[in-house]
Amino acid sequence: MGAYRVIVADDHVLFRQGLKSILQGASGLEVVGEAGDGLELIRLLKLGALDPHLVILDISMPNLRGLEAVPEIKTLCPNIKVLMVTMHGDREYLYQALAAGADGYLLKQDADAELFAAIGKIRKDKIYVSPHLAGDLTDYWADLRGRTNRPRLTNREKEVLKLIAEGKSNKEIGDDLFISVHTVERHRANIMAKLSLRGTADLVKYAIQKGYI
Repeated sequence: MGAYRVIVADDHVLFRQGLKSILQGASGLEVVGEAGDGLELIRLLKLGALDPHLVILDISMPNLRGLEAVPEIKTLCPNIKVLMVTMHGDREYLYQALAAGADGYLLKQDADAELFAAIGKIRKDKIYVSPHLAGDLTDYWADLRGRTNRPRLTNREKEVLKLIAEGKSNKEIGDDLFISVHTVERHRANIMAKLSLRGTADLVKYAIQKGYI
């Protein structure tokens, strides 16, 4: 069996080089490419020559953020696995990463101890989440199973909810839908009131459950 091929994408050169060094020193793994931002990563994948099994990328990268790159990666190469490696420990980022299609979410603080465990789990077609966020993942799946009966949203509210779950700001949503920021805020408030939700993380979870993204 050939090596498990990996691309590493992170705008912090020292971290990216360190990650490459760790991966290349492991048996059965091969780093076939690297990128300093999301757009460079997408260009590498479009070349079609690297044929990676896994992309490891940061959430916060210039030009094209990791969260925005994940859907493009999955569209270009549906069989590629994606592991987010990030310093963001907020559950909202975790939910957005899963919503975008990520297969794993590894905190940089856990990378030394958990990197190979994360890769191993993803290779078995399972979702990996850093131990520090494991409880949030349990809450996430339980919440998805538990929320079944909710008031119906209008088509416009569904559009706004979808864009919220994709991580867009109120201004970006307004620009996309050709409505004012005030109108976006009103739709957001209506959605949260209808669904009895408390914040953006809850909105993201509900959007995933209903298949809006």
